[in-house]
Amino acid sequence: MEQTIAAVATAPGESGIGIIRISGPEAPEILKRVFEYKSGKKAEKFEERRMIYGNIADEKGEIIDEAMVVYMKAPHTYTGEDVAEIQCHGSIVSLRKILSLVLSCGAQPAERGEFTKRAFLNGKIDLAQAEAVNDVIKAVSDEGSRSAVSQLGGSLSAVIISIRTQMADLLSEIIAHIEYPEEDLEELTYAQITEELAKISERIKRLADSADTGRIVRDGLKLCIAGRPNVGKSSLMNALLKTDRAIVTDIPGTTRDTIEEFASVAGIPVRLTDTAGIRETEDTIEKIGIQRSRDSIRSADIVIFVADGSQRLSEEDTEIISQLSGKNVIFVFNKSDLGIRVTRGEIEDLLREKNIDADCTFAEISALTGEGIDRIAEQIRDTVFRGKAAADNEILITNVRHADLLHQALRFLSDADSMLRSGEALDFAETDIRSAWSLLGEIIGETVNQDILTEVFSRFCLGK
Repeated sequence: MEQTIAAVATAPGESGIGIIRISGPEAPEILKRVFEYKSGKKAEKFEERRMIYGNIADEKGEIIDEAMVVYMKAPHTYTGEDVAEIQCHGSIVSLRKILSLVLSCGAQPAERGEFTKRAFLNGKIDLAQAEAVNDVIKAVSDEGSRSAVSQLGGSLSAVIISIRTQMADLLSEIIAHIEYPEEDLEELTYAQITEELAKISERIKRLADSADTGRIVRDGLKLCIAGRPNVGKSSLMNALLKTDRAIVTDIPGTTRDTIEEFASVAGIPVRLTDTAGIRETEDTIEKIGIQRSRDSIRSADIVIFVADGSQRLSEEDTEIISQLSGKNVIFVFNKSDLGIRVTRGEIEDLLREKNIDADCTFAEISALTGEGIDRIAEQIRDTVFRGKAAADNEILITNVRHADLLHQALRFLSDADSMLRSGEALDFAETDIRSAWSLLGEIIGETVNQDILTEVFSRFCLGK
């Protein structure tokens, strides 16, 4: 018999309500032992899915806390088992005492993610949906939450199942030709197989290619604001954060070190770095700050290069631009309220002249008045989503495990294609296609071992 488990299902700290969750065959009996009506009478049975008000009392009859309790009968529960929940005040003392009482009545402490693991094992959700539960909990932005909720609803699972079905159909035809070569089967040519493999590979590649965007949506975007001193970098940072985080003065070199803040920009989690102005200096401390600025540029997903648009480009501007090769760059011409003298064409000519390969967009702003700031937020979003609107409902691969399995599957399909094109026996191609099919099954838990399950659910919090 499966053990009955229990844990606090709400985050630690003071709150209006705290919840203890119990799951397993003994859940209703344990609830009977710890709950009593306000009259002091014990409950003989619980009407399913009906909240009841009363007290939680220990074996001596001492009341621990007031509570609302509910019993939910299997299999129509989160875990697929009998479940009971105790909703009391969110005091850590009350929660600890009630959990201790529940455990003394026969429940075992739940491990990390064990409630969701049981939901997976009982067929309530697949493994991709189970991992999405954790992503919903940990989401730090609108886009991260949207993607996690979509995957929790089965969007990714549906695509993976569809691709595996397509692969299974192809495998069935290949196996039939291998095992029954003399039967009157429709001829299956190598060209037909490679054509079908190309279609399957393209579907997998579209998913795999979304992993970079998915990583940003889940973990955050590294955004670096760079430029020479006194061009408005700190003012822009404050405008994006909508708070006075960085000190702003007319004195060049005011920011002498990198300043980092986390924020949500256009629904995307962003680690925003305001760097020290890059210039030649003999100041030892400022030199350290400038080196950190260069390091921030190298590690950034997007660099916002800020120039004083009211002046011509300086040698310092040019030197910084020369460090931007291979980066996604938003060129920002600040101080539009004073008139813009720098042009997009001038920047593009400079990039060509110095052979700098960068993906560029441009914006004219006034950090002083706020004009154009919203446009930068839109450009950040467009760069992350590669110009695709969120309304496209594109599935994003936000899980490193999923991305790795997709790339492995693509390698097996590529090997199968190479074998077919070189005229190798169908048996070899069939083995590689089957391996790819199995790898995709690991995403949704169809072909997964206990070690993987242990590793996946160990990332969860207690009580979920």
